[in-house]
Amino acid sequence: MKIALASDHAGFALKREISDQLSAMGHEVLDFGAYDEQACDLPDSVYPAAQAVSQGLVERGIFIDGVGYGSALIANKLPGVFAAVCQDPFCAGLARSHTDSNVLCLGGKLIGSAIAAEIVRVWMTTSMLTDAKYQRRVDKVKAIDRKHRTVAAAD
Repeated sequence: MKIALASDHAGFALKREISDQLSAMGHEVLDFGAYDEQACDLPDSVYPAAQAVSQGLVERGIFIDGVGYGSALIANKLPGVFAAVCQDPFCAGLARSHTDSNVLCLGGKLIGSAIAAEIVRVWMTTSMLTDAKYQRRVDKVKAIDRKHRTVAAAD
């Protein structure tokens, strides 16, 4: 699977570890930055990575900033991107099984390497539940997404 990775300076170190983990799992990683721990603006890396998810150039994305919410706010502006902030493996499993999220957002200042690795493992290996009620709910969210797409969103 192709995975877009992005971070700001606060998530850079954790992003490198996650990149290694994903590669070891057999995934292809596309790194959209940041490329060091120098202060930078989160949209400069997360927006192009979210575009890659939106345009189908990658199947999923994992974005890391200080707490995860900035990345999610940016990513969820794009059509077809369904980003979830997860701070534990339980939430990561639900984000995939109940909502079919395609972007995982993590807080590099909130969680350590070991818990992040487990969150990524769970999120990457969990499928959406096939139960009709979950599919119905996800379909409703996707319909809302389609209803509000604009030509500008593809830019």
